[in-house]
Amino acid sequence: MASINEQQLMQEMLTNTKTIAVIGLSDKPYRTSYQIAKAMQHEGYRIIPVNPNVNEVLGEKAYDTILEVKEPFELINIFRRSIYLRELSEKIIKTDANYVWMQQGVEDLSAYDYLTENGKFVIMDRCIKVAHSVLMR
Repeated sequence: MASINEQQLMQEMLTNTKTIAVIGLSDKPYRTSYQIAKAMQHEGYRIIPVNPNVNEVLGEKAYDTILEVKEPFELINIFRRSIYLRELSEKIIKTDANYVWMQQGVEDLSAYDYLTENGKFVIMDRCIKVAHSVLMR
């Protein structure tokens, strides 16, 4: 179970976010990333897909990298394998997004430390959809 401070941070992130950039968002409806992004879109969040292998997902133009996204977003949701987190974190710190959410099963303590040392608020190894359904009733 998440600590009280982690729960408070998740609630703050979900409350203060209008747009979520989803790194690794698939255009395949059977993929977890698609299902969760679609659910978050249904909850009123705008979704920006970040995946070089797709052109559009959930009616939104996809970008090859997080650094190519020019429109504002507050939260980055990551659906990539943990081995890519360090490389991704070096790009993420160059964005204006305050929040980074690593999906369940996605974790790297050195990337977490690097992101937090560079001013990002980070949730690691948690499902954003589950957190939303529990914390935002």
